[in-house]
Amino acid sequence: MRRKPTLLIFAKEPRLGRVKSRLARDIGATAALHFYRGNLTRLHRQLSVHSRWRVIWCLAPDRAVHARRAWPRGVKRQAQGRGDLGQRMARALNDAPPGPVLLIGSDIPAIDAASMQQAISLLGRKDAVFGPAEDGGYWLVGFRRIRPVPYGLFRGVRWSGPFALGDTIATLPAGARVGFAAVLPDVDDGPSYGDWKESRNGTL
Repeated sequence: MRRKPTLLIFAKEPRLGRVKSRLARDIGATAALHFYRGNLTRLHRQLSVHSRWRVIWCLAPDRAVHARRAWPRGVKRQAQGRGDLGQRMARALNDAPPGPVLLIGSDIPAIDAASMQQAISLLGRKDAVFGPAEDGGYWLVGFRRIRPVPYGLFRGVRWSGPFALGDTIATLPAGARVGFAAVLPDVDDGPSYGDWKESRNGTL
């Protein structure tokens, strides 16, 4: 692909009680915030240093764009804007610079440069790519964008559950060629947090 891909990272301002609410119910708000902040730092180290793609951090709430201390130094930031999650994602994908575009969340610890490169490679021969999560959702969505992102994308998707991936694929045009990157685990509750700590020895 001739044009450099754009990677959009959707993130919330890391404030106590405002992030990882499901996880916080099991491990406490302070520990959940520590996990989230650590993952933001790790994502920056893994993904922002590569010249193979440009990175834009898409932030919520909108005022978080000006909270410079909350974000890695020097990253490009923009507000997610109004609307539900699907509307904000669709707008960010459509407004990205020309060329392939990928969007990820900011709370999947297993995302790294290799998984991103795999997804980008898939877009060389697919119209859309998804990175499935173990819980039925997905950690990545991307489009080749030889034509506009489909109208009605994400409409009616049941988020935060086992139907999110299937619902999203159903909003794609008939005949769209879809590829799938690696399945990665989410960390959304106490048991998955314990599995993550055991697999990584509690470090990011």
